[in-house]
Amino acid sequence: MIKKIYLIGNPNVGKSVVFSRLTGVQVISSNYPGTTVEISKGYLLLKDSKIEVVDLPGTYSLEPTSSAEEVAVSLLKELPKEEIAVINILDATNLERNLLLTLQLIEDGFPVIICLNMCDDATHRGVNIDVDKLEKILNVPVISTCAVTGVGIKLLIERIKESAPTARKKIAHEERWLEIGRIIEQVQHLEHRHHNLREVLEDASVRPITGFLMAAGIIYASFKIVRFVGEGIINNITDPVFIKLYQPILEKFTFHLQEKGFWFHLLIGDLINGKIDFKQSLGVLTTAPYIEIGMVLPYVISFYFILSLLEDIGYLPRLAILLDNILHRLGLHGYAVIPGLLGFGCNVPGILSTRVLESKRERFIAATLISIGVPCVPLQAMIFGLLGKFGGFYVGGVYLVLFSLIAIIGFILNRTLRGYSPEFLLEIPPYRFPPLSMLGRKLYYRIKGFLIEAMPVVLIGVLVINILLYLKLFDFITGMFAPIIQGLFGLPKEAIVSLVIGFLRKDVAVGMLMPLGLTVKQLFIAATLLAISFPCVATFVVLWKELGFKSLVKSTLIMITVSLIVGSALNFLILR
Repeated sequence: MIKKIYLIGNPNVGKSVVFSRLTGVQVISSNYPGTTVEISKGYLLLKDSKIEVVDLPGTYSLEPTSSAEEVAVSLLKELPKEEIAVINILDATNLERNLLLTLQLIEDGFPVIICLNMCDDATHRGVNIDVDKLEKILNVPVISTCAVTGVGIKLLIERIKESAPTARKKIAHEERWLEIGRIIEQVQHLEHRHHNLREVLEDASVRPITGFLMAAGIIYASFKIVRFVGEGIINNITDPVFIKLYQPILEKFTFHLQEKGFWFHLLIGDLINGKIDFKQSLGVLTTAPYIEIGMVLPYVISFYFILSLLEDIGYLPRLAILLDNILHRLGLHGYAVIPGLLGFGCNVPGILSTRVLESKRERFIAATLISIGVPCVPLQAMIFGLLGKFGGFYVGGVYLVLFSLIAIIGFILNRTLRGYSPEFLLEIPPYRFPPLSMLGRKLYYRIKGFLIEAMPVVLIGVLVINILLYLKLFDFITGMFAPIIQGLFGLPKEAIVSLVIGFLRKDVAVGMLMPLGLTVKQLFIAATLLAISFPCVATFVVLWKELGFKSLVKSTLIMITVSLIVGSALNFLILR
């Protein structure tokens, strides 16, 4: 029974990155008693067992020459060898130097697993290592990995169970180096080679500077395409279908209904200037289907297409790796960028896709951050329309507030929430262009799943809101919250209706601010509040479904608290 796993290796072999891949986001760092040497500890879920993983200080040998090496050797001897596994991490580009520590570990009888790291860099340099032959010579498991991209980490975890105390003759120091030379002659072959274009792009997309530049360009282009395609579908397909085909059918269907009666209000809603307005009527047969099919679905189609394309090409896993270290500070993993990106299209599929995250803790953090800090495409379009005429400063200010909130709230939740966030294992495929048939099939199933999940939610939400409106309960709600809206946020009482309608549809709510004659300061505060306050009813119900009632209450309390603080701060800090 393995009770503890130790990571050991020379300095600068990628040991800390392997440790991060194995243990996830919750890491405990502390100094070894009586020294200034820092030890990192985390946990790995191995089948159903939670095993402590210790990242030992970098060491060249088991014959200590420094305090760090003394600590590493002493920790290895804390438990019986039958109760530990030792993952020896080697730099594949410097195999000869690294094998000294490996032979010492095997000779001392430790249950060793070899993690041959930086295999991609070795291949690029023309260093070819016969892993199978090396494993046969050393008689211990050997796994090629690239910890930066996650290649081989899953196999490494699967083979931990093969670790067992070894028995190898102890040899003199000089003889050991001769043995290393013989091993290198058998398993390593050098050749000269140049990177091809695909390899250059693959490397550039995961390195900090070039990776972030590529990410910025790709994300910007993706959103331009999403908006262009989404607006094209709305203007040329959905709007003509609803106005020219569906609206006449509705008018005939409701001809005999009394305009002020309950059923007319429920099914059609309010007539705007004597006509059905699919955006503002708020009826079960008018606004409800138009919201999902006429306004959201076009953006979802275009967004899912771009997302599937980037995923199948092989870019999204690299973006996840690039952002992994940043998101660790928020209690998440790099792959949480997928729900985040989906949330920019529509929060509903964004929150639904948090299912890819393994723990409830991660799903709660991701869903809460999406609900507060990730505006959907229609809301973004309305924010640009509302504030864009006053200059990019105010539009940029909204995004600055939202992204700052994501960082601050994520950091706080990571420090305060109980629970364990296991590492998300992600294999990195090579860049390749996917078959269009496969891309189309994936797009079909994603859109089908979105409609099945979201359509009933919106219909029920509109139904409930309509009943509240008919019973005049909204008047009570607006009167109750007037002191907060006017006193803390500096907004007129009329803005309450817009903020409440935001629970149904945020982009519609932003549009309702336009005729109120608000100052630019008030427009900025109102738009920001609509973005960070309660999500639309569809997102709210999906939150309930995905997180459960207790977690929904926690998330809602966080949203209320953040809205009160941010709205008040903006009101008192902005001069005009």
